[in-house]
Amino acid sequence: MKPYNIYISGVGGQGIIKTSTVIGEAAMKNGMPVVMSEIHGMAQRGGVVSTQLKIGDAYSPIIQEGGADLLLAFEPMEALRAISQINRESFVVTNTSSIMPFNITASENPYPELSVILDELQSHSKKLFALDAEQIAKDAGHILSLNMVMLGGAVAVPGFPLDREVIMESMRENLPEKSMPVNLKAFEEGFRVCLEK
Repeated sequence: MKPYNIYISGVGGQGIIKTSTVIGEAAMKNGMPVVMSEIHGMAQRGGVVSTQLKIGDAYSPIIQEGGADLLLAFEPMEALRAISQINRESFVVTNTSSIMPFNITASENPYPELSVILDELQSHSKKLFALDAEQIAKDAGHILSLNMVMLGGAVAVPGFPLDREVIMESMRENLPEKSMPVNLKAFEEGFRVCLEK
């Protein structure tokens, strides 16, 4: 099976690695080979965190430049920073809620306008799915369910290799039981919003 390449980016504390684990274990449940790589950066200080997953036959988890089928970005500036990972056939799912990096507030280079970021992502991809995952997570019951909002959005992308049921089964096995009602609600809402775009 030709690998399906997923590049996930964001900042520390957004649940990126947990999201990757849920996807990876769902793939294994489906009998699909999967490899994953993590870059933590300065996660404890809100620094960059990224993971790379390949579902299918692959020898290395590292995605070559322009080789991502899906860019899943938990923060808009991090989506822009990862733009070299996509091509005109890639799909992008990005959160529109920004987290202002501490070094930008003291810099003469301001955080780009959201519209500029989204235009740039759209011009480099097949289709852009932009959603306010922070607000959706709050509406679902807790801001920490943001990663499950983003996961739901990813599953709604055309060609995503895993179906909702196996992802939800993996969520149940990898997330605390008491958090499941909120996380499932967040996941379903992220899925619905992206499906309707």
